[in-house]
Amino acid sequence: MNNILSYLKNKHLIWQGKALHEPGEGGLSGYPELDAELEGGLPGQGVIDVHSDIGIGELRLFLPYLLNRQEQQQRLLVIIAPPLLINGEMLAQMGIDLSLVLLISPDDQQQALWAAEQCLKSDCCHTVLSWLQNLEIHQIKRLQLAAKQSNAVQFIFRSQLTQGLSLPVTLAMSLSAQPKGLEVKINKRIGSWVHRNIHVNMQPHWPALQLTESHNNHNNVIPFPKRHAS
Repeated sequence: MNNILSYLKNKHLIWQGKALHEPGEGGLSGYPELDAELEGGLPGQGVIDVHSDIGIGELRLFLPYLLNRQEQQQRLLVIIAPPLLINGEMLAQMGIDLSLVLLISPDDQQQALWAAEQCLKSDCCHTVLSWLQNLEIHQIKRLQLAAKQSNAVQFIFRSQLTQGLSLPVTLAMSLSAQPKGLEVKINKRIGSWVHRNIHVNMQPHWPALQLTESHNNHNNVIPFPKRHAS
């Protein structure tokens, strides 16, 4: 039995429930409620699997964390195969140095995977963002190894229902839209197995994107001015 457990652990197919994060491993997300649930913040290395619909604020959620990593490390932020155009003005306004941002547009997912692994192996990147769909365990293991060797983080954004396979990632979460931000469900995290859904309030970072209370009602009928017929 011990040999079987050791084999599964070495293959990263099981996690130890009592495993602890290494000191200084994580980084603050910019949202106290999320940092509290993650016991200090997002991982400082490894693969983060994000299940989310497109365009609900999934990238904005991680911008404070990415800004903090750029300020600390002065390495590249790489964006691979985004499904929508990336707003450079928004990144600059947030404080991201655009001279340290690399955008890659591969022809297919195989090229996207290859580009992500090469960027991680180069030791020139602090974070790689990739939009991918169906993935295999061996592909995630290669990205994990490359990320840990270069002390980098690989984000993988996937749609909600693309795959039911549990992958050996450092952190897995699902996002859903809420009136003032996002609801975050932690699906997997090394060192923990009991999680709750977190309501992340994004209003402090982007107040202009939120409706005021006076406009936040169910009456969406706009009255038109009356005009007498001549």
